[in-house]
Amino acid sequence: MPETPHTEPAGTRDPAAGSGADLTITPGLLRGWALPDPGGDKYAKGRVLIVGGGVQTPGAVLLAAEAALRVGAGQLQMATVRSTAPLLSTAVPEAYVEGLPEERDGDISPDAAARVLELAASADAVLLGPGIMGPDAARALLERVVPHLECSVVLDALGMAYLTAHRDGVRHLEGRVLLTPNARELAETLGEEHDDPVDDVLRAMAGRLAAQSRAVVLGGAATSFVVTPDGEVWRNESGAPGMAASGAGDAKAGAIAGLLARGAGPAQAAAWGAFIHGRAGERLTAAIGRVGFLARELVRELPTALAEIEV
Repeated sequence: MPETPHTEPAGTRDPAAGSGADLTITPGLLRGWALPDPGGDKYAKGRVLIVGGGVQTPGAVLLAAEAALRVGAGQLQMATVRSTAPLLSTAVPEAYVEGLPEERDGDISPDAAARVLELAASADAVLLGPGIMGPDAARALLERVVPHLECSVVLDALGMAYLTAHRDGVRHLEGRVLLTPNARELAETLGEEHDDPVDDVLRAMAGRLAAQSRAVVLGGAATSFVVTPDGEVWRNESGAPGMAASGAGDAKAGAIAGLLARGAGPAQAAAWGAFIHGRAGERLTAAIGRVGFLARELVRELPTALAEIEV
């Protein structure tokens, strides 16, 4: 847990940060902003809890979960609807899987909140949102969960619906929270128009959300921006056209949550996660072509993309 609000923990913050200009994320920048040592046993590498999914969308949790392990998280827990929990337990034998009560429409019931908080009490990082099918369901659950969390938190996908209703709802997690909206989710959270905004508009929107929520925001489209509440900005240009496909965002959110569990701060996890996710897409483009690869293949490329930097 960071000792100082708004910034990365001592020893994890890029020395060039705070210069006033956007920093482009490169392998060299990341090597100078090294991740916590991945050595030690599984407990030292951190425990990540992923909460999400629905009867029709178990794959989102699966992609996020595997991505968290692929970037080095030591322990994995998944909490999802009871109907699909046995399937996920079989698909990811490395994980503990909790089946939660579900609504008639197949989303997680708000009554699951108490059990989610029990699991989160022993987690180093919690990812909330992948695969939740309806914004009302997301709000109802997260209103009972987020205010009581104390660990590092990632809000992704429809998890952002909680912030739409409660713009200050993560302020108690200052220094420990990261928001990962896509361009549409970013606009909807702010209550603004979404009409294929250009990079400068997306950067400004991410900055407004970071300032209002006091959270680090990773937002954008082909180019993404990591923005802190104090206005520090990192620009990520890694990636490929074929990554604009179902499940890619879930994989990125899972990778970021895994890095947080390892001990990275929110801005560092966002910068590293966004870059290696994009680099995985570039590698697949070189091997397969501009389109046609799957999000699950992105996940499998993450260790190699990470190793390219951690030489």
